[in-house]
Order: sequence, then C-alpha cells, then structure tokens
Amino acid sequence: MNKDQVSGNWKELKGKLKQQWGKLTDDDFTVLEGSADELSGRIQKRYGIAREEAEKQIKTFRDANRDLTSTW
Repeated sequence: MNKDQVSGNWKELKGKLKQQWGKLTDDDFTVLEGSADELSGRIQKRYGIAREEAEKQIKTFRDANRDLTSTW
C-alpha cells in the first residue's frame, strides 16, 4: 500500500469514526492519526464511559470496518 492509499484510507476511516463518535474533535483526530491506541482514551473522555466500554465499542467498529482498519 502506498502513501496515497494510506492517506485516502485514513480520510475514509476518519469520516466513519466521526459518524460513530461525533463528539470527537478535529484535534482528537490529529492525535489519533499518529496513534490508534489513543482512541479509547479520547472516547472515554468525550463520552464519560469506562475504558472497557470504549474498547468494546472500538472492537465492534473495527469488526464492522475491517476493510479500512487493517492498517490502523
């Protein structure tokens, strides 16, 4: 996968993440672009939910979007 494909996948993934978790900000996504591990903490903070619930939601999201999340 080349740089353009990764960039395009990130933009599409970002759009789907925004649909799923609309409270996340553009600043959150800037941080997430460098580290997918940050997503759980950002979701916890924005939605006031436990880490386990955030991780469960992320797993469900990844399972539903395998075509985009394979590189993320």
